[in-house]
Formats: sequence, structure tokens, C-alpha cells
Amino acid sequence: MTNYFELYQIPETFRPDQVEVKSKFYELSRLYHPDRFAQTGGAELAKALQLSAMNNEAYKTFKNPDATMAYILKLHNLLEDEEKYSLPNTFLMEMMDINEAVSDYELEGNEDARQMAVNNLDEQLELWEAATKILVDKFEKSDKSNDLLLQIKDQYFRKKYLLRVKERIDRFAAP
Repeated sequence: MTNYFELYQIPETFRPDQVEVKSKFYELSRLYHPDRFAQTGGAELAKALQLSAMNNEAYKTFKNPDATMAYILKLHNLLEDEEKYSLPNTFLMEMMDINEAVSDYELEGNEDARQMAVNNLDEQLELWEAATKILVDKFEKSDKSNDLLLQIKDQYFRKKYLLRVKERIDRFAAP
């Protein structure tokens, strides 16, 4: 797996400096732009195309905090594409009220149920943000342990779950 942090010559972080990321993206874009290698053809052009694509993917990853989180977990071999992760039962029990309210809204058009689901979901996202910040702060301060990364992985999947519920609410509410 290509290490985007090495490519961009920045430290491994869940919060890459966006000014530095943008600057490095433009620098590498100029350096590896395929037009610069059009006359050379062959292997040099192929390498430039590969590096240009890698630069684009690194930039896209670093611009999105969720993608950066997933990338770091993959870099540490703790996350697989299309992984089926089992969230803790305690979390799923907390989500039951939200899911029931969403179902009531979908089945009956109960606007009070939708509002309750939205409020509870917003509260859960705020709790997620606070809990994740504590874990990420530990990582940023030099705790790169597998145990900490596994806790961050759990948070990653919790957010994916919460966002799926949000999409469900938004999809049903859309005209």
C-alpha cells in the first residue's frame, strides 16, 4: 500500500494541515503532470500517470477526515475494504430508539418521530465527535498503539452507522 504521508512528506496524522496538503498537491501535480512526459512516452509516461493518480488519491483522502481515518486504519492493516464489523451491543441498543422513530416516520409519516430521530441522531454525532477527539488527540501526542487504533476503528464504524441512519432519514424526507 502506498504511503500518502511519505508521498506528501508529512507526519502520520488524522488532522493533516490542509494548507500543507494543498501546497504539496499542487507541487506534485506540476512535477508529475502527464503532459510533461508526453514526448518521452513508454515507461516514463506510465510512471508519471501512476504518480499523478496517486497524488490525486492522496489529496482526495487528506481532504476528507473520514477518508483519512479509514486510510490510517488500512495503513496499519486494521481495516479491510467492505469489512463486516460488529458494533458493540450497548451501542446498538442505544440506537434502537432512533431506528424505531425513523421507522415510525417512514411508515406513518409521523413528523414528531422524525424530529425525535433527528435530535437523538445529532446528540449521538456530538458524543461521537467528543469521544473520537479524545482518541485522536492521544494518537497525535504519540500513542500509536494498536489498542488505541482499534478504539478509533470502533469509532469509525459507529460513525458509518450513524451516517447511514441520517441518510435513511434524509432519503425518506426528500420530495
